[in-house]
Amino acid sequence: MTETSRERLLKSFRGEKPDRVPVTLFVADQGHFINQLWPEIDPWDTQTLQLKVIEFCKELGCDVFLRVLYGLDDPIHIIYGGLDVTHETDTWQVDTEEIQRGTTMVHRSTIHTPKGTLTQDFSVNEIRPGTLMYACTKKPIETMEDLEIAMEYEPPMPKSYPEHARNYLAPLKEALGDDGVIGTWSPMGPYNNCSLLYELDELYTVFLTDPGFYEKLIAFAMERAKPYARAIDEAGVDVHCIGGNVPGGFLGRRTYDRYILSYEKEYIDFIQANGTPAMYHNCGDVMNLIESYKELGAKIVEPFSPPPTLGDADHAKAVEVIRGDYVVLLGVDHVNVLQNGTVDEVRRVTEETMRIGKLPVQRGRFIIQSADFLEYGTPVENVEAYVETALEHAEYDW
Repeated sequence: MTETSRERLLKSFRGEKPDRVPVTLFVADQGHFINQLWPEIDPWDTQTLQLKVIEFCKELGCDVFLRVLYGLDDPIHIIYGGLDVTHETDTWQVDTEEIQRGTTMVHRSTIHTPKGTLTQDFSVNEIRPGTLMYACTKKPIETMEDLEIAMEYEPPMPKSYPEHARNYLAPLKEALGDDGVIGTWSPMGPYNNCSLLYELDELYTVFLTDPGFYEKLIAFAMERAKPYARAIDEAGVDVHCIGGNVPGGFLGRRTYDRYILSYEKEYIDFIQANGTPAMYHNCGDVMNLIESYKELGAKIVEPFSPPPTLGDADHAKAVEVIRGDYVVLLGVDHVNVLQNGTVDEVRRVTEETMRIGKLPVQRGRFIIQSADFLEYGTPVENVEAYVETALEHAEYDW
């Protein structure tokens, strides 16, 4: 019996073999490829853009996997970094000035508390009309004193946030119907979350140089994220997309297992406590960590970015090691193949990715997609060729 796209994806998330391989696309819900298709839509009209993602994927005939980021990112710090400078209390007063530097707007904030002052820069760079990049470019926590101030005084999640999440997602879920699933870029894993608050160069050694500070920092990073993640979960999402790229494979399995894995696992366990699966996103080097991810416990891992420029994933070796212990979402190179390759190259790589993912050793726990979000300038005919080829080879023969 033919399953609906929603049934197919949900079955895959549970680790069950579906009627065929789910064929999905990763389309960012602001800028990039969606701006290429509909440049006239205001980039801040996020819900309209998300509806267009659904429309485009439906037209292609793929299984829709809508990944919602924008619209749920207020306060924006919980996804992109820095402390909360959107909300104030009697003990958390914020002054922010805007500084224009070319195409980048820097929001420089000074946070006043009874025990001291914190500062941070949050930058928004318009890399092309309609496509924006966001980052906390001066991190607010440098010392134990800074950390303790943040722990004591940062405002909690607004009481209105759970209702906002429910109301925001409701029309998207209705538009999606049985044609797919809705995921959210929920607050990232604890180590990623640390990188939003503390300088990255220091973060890669602080567990050795100051373990007491590190333990306190990563615990804070996790606890401040949990209320938002729970509110999003209770809004009825189908899967949580959890960033785990900062502790990449270049750290090595020994370092990851010793200093990072236990915190990431604690957060994944929390995320999945109500039965909603977590999809762990490592868009860089991954091969050193694929065994560790078995202990992590996330139901799905993605995107196994291939060399030469995106990552180090050898898809064949990966499935031989994973052996169906978690669902793999294998990605077709979205830069070298989908954006810059020929239609013939797209078809060849898609067919080979399908062949590997369908190997019996992976036990039917496989979804195919573009390795990361489709870039601006990706030819629509290449995207069409990817979907057509994937669907042609999506049936299991075992």
